[in-house]
Amino acid sequence: MTGAALEFVGIPWATKTLGLQLHHEESYSAIDAGQASALPAELAIAELIQPGLRRNPRRAHLLVSTVLGKHVPTDPRVVLDGANRLGDLVRELLRDREALVLGFAETATGLGHCVAARIGAVGYLHSTRRDVAEAQTLTGFEEGHSHATSHLLQPVPADIFVNDLPLVLVDDEISTGATALDAIRALHAFSPRSHYLLASLVDMRLAADRIAFDEAAAELGVSIETVCLASGRTVLPDGLVDAVAELPEPELNPVAAQRGSFERIELPWPATVPEGGRHGILRADLTAFDAAVGAAHEVLRSRLELAFPGRPVIVLAHEELMYLPLRLAAELADSGTPTRYQTTTRSPAYVLDEPGYPLRRGFRFTAPESDQEAPRYLYNAHWTAEFSGQPDGAAPVAESVDPVLVVVIDPPADTAALVADGGLVDVLTASGADVLVAVIPGADPRALHAARGGAAVARALPEPLHGPEFGSYAAEDVSWLLKDLSDVDLEADVAERERRIQSGAAHYAESLPIEYQPDAAYRSLFDEVLADSAERLALAVATVAELVVAERGDDIVLVSLARAGTPIGILMRRWLRSGRAAGSLDVPHYAVSIVRDRGIDAVALDYLARHHDPASIVFVDGWTGKGAITRELTEALDAYHTAGGARFNDELAVLADPGHCVRTYGTRDDFLIASACLNSTVSGLVSRTVLNDTLIGPGEFHGAKYYRELADDDVSQRLIDTVTAAFDAVRARVPAAVAAVRDSDRTPTWAGWASVEQVRAEYGVASVNFVKPGVGETTRVLLRRMPWLVLVRDAEAPEHAHIRLLAAARGVPVEVVPDLAYSCMGLIKDVQQP
Repeated sequence: MTGAALEFVGIPWATKTLGLQLHHEESYSAIDAGQASALPAELAIAELIQPGLRRNPRRAHLLVSTVLGKHVPTDPRVVLDGANRLGDLVRELLRDREALVLGFAETATGLGHCVAARIGAVGYLHSTRRDVAEAQTLTGFEEGHSHATSHLLQPVPADIFVNDLPLVLVDDEISTGATALDAIRALHAFSPRSHYLLASLVDMRLAADRIAFDEAAAELGVSIETVCLASGRTVLPDGLVDAVAELPEPELNPVAAQRGSFERIELPWPATVPEGGRHGILRADLTAFDAAVGAAHEVLRSRLELAFPGRPVIVLAHEELMYLPLRLAAELADSGTPTRYQTTTRSPAYVLDEPGYPLRRGFRFTAPESDQEAPRYLYNAHWTAEFSGQPDGAAPVAESVDPVLVVVIDPPADTAALVADGGLVDVLTASGADVLVAVIPGADPRALHAARGGAAVARALPEPLHGPEFGSYAAEDVSWLLKDLSDVDLEADVAERERRIQSGAAHYAESLPIEYQPDAAYRSLFDEVLADSAERLALAVATVAELVVAERGDDIVLVSLARAGTPIGILMRRWLRSGRAAGSLDVPHYAVSIVRDRGIDAVALDYLARHHDPASIVFVDGWTGKGAITRELTEALDAYHTAGGARFNDELAVLADPGHCVRTYGTRDDFLIASACLNSTVSGLVSRTVLNDTLIGPGEFHGAKYYRELADDDVSQRLIDTVTAAFDAVRARVPAAVAAVRDSDRTPTWAGWASVEQVRAEYGVASVNFVKPGVGETTRVLLRRMPWLVLVRDAEAPEHAHIRLLAAARGVPVEVVPDLAYSCMGLIKDVQQP
């Protein structure tokens, strides 16, 4: 399909009469040879814009696009093709990198959406001038020359676009680029990123404007690239503002001898699918969006065929709701209905019924939104030969056949003002037009917030596991977001398993070690440790729980990282429900899987996002070592969010933070936590978690085993009950402990990671993954890995008496290092070395 967008014959009226000139400089195209297109391979400035006027003391000229479908009714396939051309140029510059796209309200909301769809952007957001109370404003910026200057950004959740992906900013034109630079500065101050790309249909900047871009990029320390279909410059005659002010008052709202008809239809639209980019549309939303457009088109087409058979159609988008009406218009055109597309606007333009001038008639109407007072405008909205834009091969439409005007709106515009005297329907029907108002239900930002669990919205999710069917903890203490693999043979010989993991032949989460069961002397030591440390554990539990409530509020959901975090999460829940003096809080508690190098269980996150406000989720773990899981959690939650999932808070709450990796902790002492002394027999008889592609399919939680056969040795409930019983003894000390933490410098220094690197270098250890710092991590090495050496700061320290017992039982040397940063460290044997 080839053709042209909009052709004016002769010299444009504004050029001939006032001397307003548009000069072409260069065209750009990424179109492949032979590619079907509604437009020529390269477009000149005169084919993309025509000079118009407006009465505005800041800017008297108006560049009227021939391919945008705003002021001039345009074939929707031409609009889409022009936007796709721009998207192809953007894709070339991105060089296959992922990106986010931001469109400028109001003119480029549809154009930006088209570009985002063309390049397969991670997400698309457009600025808005509608302040939606249910959504949080992320940031904003100003547009100096616009009739409505304030731009707001209201993505849902509010930080969905906070990352370092390249940001593509889309506008219909760059006149000076001042708006784009203001936007970049505002966005960069809020969430810095390294690469910005400004895409526009035309670029009319002067040399000084281009220098300003280079200076801004240098000032911010970023890359700012630009791309367009054609570049040129606007030549403004002296005194243009005064000359436009002296023109005769334009005639608006033409009245016909016979008023047209008015009908209304409500189009179907899913509640959890964003109808546009005001609150962000993610790549995960695209399939559902396309399906919803198809369903809405079928209902609209059927109504048009029934009520207005054989009539051409002009689809009118309103305000910032542009892309969805454009897609409906394109569907109608593809189904054989002669269709044009254009939009209303906030900008008053000068209307003149003269050949060669693009704004031949105009309508001024009352803003239908109840919270808006300024008038709105619509131009042309009729079908003439001058506004051809008709692709080759399309059947011509006789000028004597009046088109039906299909006004597509969302609920904020569906008010009494829409049809009242002076409203849009009133002024259009007064001109003789037949009007069909098509209402698209708008997505509630709160519903979008709850639905940002990605694909979980459209599929069934597994249910949690509970004791006593799974695990020895009470059902009310924890809901396991895990798949039960109890009947699967997953255990491997420790030495063989270690060899396969270190060689890269297998990942540690694909199998389980044979659980080491210590002797009677060690179990007796556990009893002593638990009795001696119960109050210390209780105080740390209460401190971190109260710190979470103080900083995150009462509406929280505890989510433990299985399995070390699970007993801590249970104890925090117990404290909040029955231990605190400030009043009982009964909070949900889940356990989820996180795997180093593989991330957190995304299906579990889907479950949490569907059942709870993601902002209420508090992730809990037992302790920090060098901080690997802390980093893994942040990276995994960012990746989940970037892929279309909800935004979860990555601030991890731990009982002990000897590695100085988090801000929320009960203590930073490296002391013996009784739950670290054993394996499953102190963790609800649940194994460590398993992520194995042969056992865990799409849409399933990560897995784990329930070791029912170890019930006789289970001390899980004893630990919980013993520490819970100590709450009374520590209750009076909790406020002071919380205050001490809050008043201290809690900034993570990652000191633990630095000390691990030092030990790794001094002892010639191949990987930091083979160095496990702290009492808890050292215990894990001795219980489930191939230990090589144990380092201790004090040879007789009581907090690692159990470690000395385990080391002796397994024949592992213990070396005293007085200046060790941790109480102890466990070094894993490198089985690849002889």
